[in-house]
Amino acid sequence: MPVFAGIVLVMLALALAAWAHVARRRDDPAGLHAFELLADDPAACFMTDAAGHVILRNLAAETRFGADVRSLHDALGRHVLHPAELLLRLQGAVDVEGAAREDIPGHAAILRLTVHRAGRDGYFWRADDIALPQDSSALIDRMDRPPAVAVGSDLEEVPVAIMTFGPDGVMRIANYAARELMWRGDIRAAMFHDLFEGLGRPVSEWLADVVAGRHPGGAEVLRVRGEEERFLQITLRRYDEGGRLGALAILNDATRLKTMEAQFAQSQKMQAIGQLAGGIAHDFNNLLTAISGHCDLLLLRHGREDSDYADLEQIRQNANRAASLVGQLLAFSRKQTLNPEVIDLEDVLGDLTHLLNRLMVEKVDLTLAHLGRAEGRPLGRIRADKRQVEQVLINLVVNARDAMPEGGDIRIETEPVTLAEDMQRDRATVPAGDYTVIRVIDHGIGIPDHQLHQIFEPFFTTKRVGEGTGLGLSMAYGIVKQSGGYIFVDTVVGQGTTFSLYFPVFEGKDLPPVAEVKRVAAKQGEGVILLVEDEASVRAFASRALSLRGYTVLEAANAEEALARLEDRSLRVDLFVTDVVMPGMDGPAWVRRAHLDRPNVKVVFMSGYAEDGLAEDQARVPNSVFLPKPFSLNDLTNTVQGLMS
Repeated sequence: MPVFAGIVLVMLALALAAWAHVARRRDDPAGLHAFELLADDPAACFMTDAAGHVILRNLAAETRFGADVRSLHDALGRHVLHPAELLLRLQGAVDVEGAAREDIPGHAAILRLTVHRAGRDGYFWRADDIALPQDSSALIDRMDRPPAVAVGSDLEEVPVAIMTFGPDGVMRIANYAARELMWRGDIRAAMFHDLFEGLGRPVSEWLADVVAGRHPGGAEVLRVRGEEERFLQITLRRYDEGGRLGALAILNDATRLKTMEAQFAQSQKMQAIGQLAGGIAHDFNNLLTAISGHCDLLLLRHGREDSDYADLEQIRQNANRAASLVGQLLAFSRKQTLNPEVIDLEDVLGDLTHLLNRLMVEKVDLTLAHLGRAEGRPLGRIRADKRQVEQVLINLVVNARDAMPEGGDIRIETEPVTLAEDMQRDRATVPAGDYTVIRVIDHGIGIPDHQLHQIFEPFFTTKRVGEGTGLGLSMAYGIVKQSGGYIFVDTVVGQGTTFSLYFPVFEGKDLPPVAEVKRVAAKQGEGVILLVEDEASVRAFASRALSLRGYTVLEAANAEEALARLEDRSLRVDLFVTDVVMPGMDGPAWVRRAHLDRPNVKVVFMSGYAEDGLAEDQARVPNSVFLPKPFSLNDLTNTVQGLMS
């Protein structure tokens, strides 16, 4: 091997001498003949001009770097970060010393680049791949480290934000793009840990590990120190500049990406909270039905003069308050029972203003304005639950009042709005069409930016302990969304807040009002009722309540048990009273199966969830009504009597 290498070097020297004396231009026949001496050299050989353009190359060069390589920059681009700087540096050394060499470390081998002068304007390049010996611990350690890239100082005009740092974190270079990104063009001295944070461990440790080769580098999204909502993706890589180790950092603005990630996480959290709230509310409705129902049973045996009557009445009232709180949770999760109807908001607000004025305090005034009236544009009717819309407006007005401790004006505006195209706002898309818009405007303290994204979350409140449950805005959000509308907020700290509610104008025909169960005077009933309820306490209360009214009650803990009872064809049943959500077969499913043999039996569906979740199934069940939980003794008995009378 040494003899062969010596022969190759002798041949190289002879070829260069021949080229230097004879070949002055690329088309010189003597120069071509000199390069032919190295045509069979196993190493990749190039002859280039001063700009790096390939004049000649041997077969090994074509095999190693490709036959379509036109410049040495292209050939070395996969091995070094800035090949132009490397070539200029080596050519400069050749002009002074006549020859130069540099080793470029790789994953499994070292690329040794050797260059000699070839005439007045040319250079001869030789590229050798030197395998790393396995028995050399020093070289093995070098292989384990990530490859170092060559970095020159000519980075100023590169259109990518680039910084370099020493092992101690001191910034060495920041090109123009990096200075624009970080400091709007200013030139500053900085440390790596003074610029970035948010890795989960000290960023200086990450930098030191990359420089030392203990970490391969890579990309991380970090927060710009001192700026709450600004993020950069930092790609670190170890580099070696003439034996001077450091870290090369490529910066990309990741604020938008991080914002989208946070918004997605927030939407997932809100969805999870909604599902949790709905599930908890359903279970609480069962408990409250049992509590208030058994309380009603006790009240039947205690008159007002009884010493226990006041205590029982307190239990009943607090159970009703708890039911209201559960209703707010269901409103947030959009599973609340609504009774939608076509309403005129001008009439609703006209009646509601009297109540709202009584909620005002000293130095706070309330005004109502219909902006379309003066222009002859009537306010479109909407389809929503009137009682719930009123509750939303009451909550918004009370919040506006509390936001103005020094007094001020609260203004409620209505306006007919037509969107010619879809409106994109706050991650929501409002379809084009006609809308009735209600705005509640105050001139209070406003909402800080860091709280703005939390205001519709349940239990979030800026009020002091005991002054609010944190469910008002979450309930308003749920009711508006469940009604097919949209709610937006605009705020300026110190100037005030505006809540805008968009309800789609109802274009259909007037729907008949929701059929209410006929109210009859409490009396003894007759007939057989099949009661199907998986919650034992609710089933016990309902069974006793209906039995007290004179009905014969058959109980079943689930749908399968109910169907088994109905297999007795001699059994006469006049009414099914069933829960909707049960383990196994649900209420509508078993009722449809039972109606195959008993098509005329009427049905009362009970549920702690919203009726709209049942609407499609209930529509296919004739002679059925819906009874929302929690219900009282009178609610249950009146519903049954009204359906059977």
